[in-house]
Amino acid sequence: MTLTTTEHKYVQLDERGIPIIAGTTMKITELIEAQMAYGWSPEEIHFQHPYLSMSQIHSSLAYYWDHKAEIDADIEQRFEYAEGMRKQAGSSPLAARLRAQGLLK
Repeated sequence: MTLTTTEHKYVQLDERGIPIIAGTTMKITELIEAQMAYGWSPEEIHFQHPYLSMSQIHSSLAYYWDHKAEIDADIEQRFEYAEGMRKQAGSSPLAARLRAQGLLK
């Protein structure tokens, strides 16, 4: 895998230009989505992902703020793709049985 360095010490771009945390396979987008979903502080991110150093976390967050529009657009695109796939898949047999039993709306 070919990596490109960035102005952020702990952020690299993979061969497709996707920012990842240096020394890991974690995408910056994944870290930001977790922070948004759970409201995690950098310390909580470190607790949840102990293999990331605080320097890696802060560098990733700085990269996000420097590239916010681009990363937010990627997050939105991923959400829309997942929503489309969920709608295309339809209701699962388990969900149908639970609805039939009145256990699910």
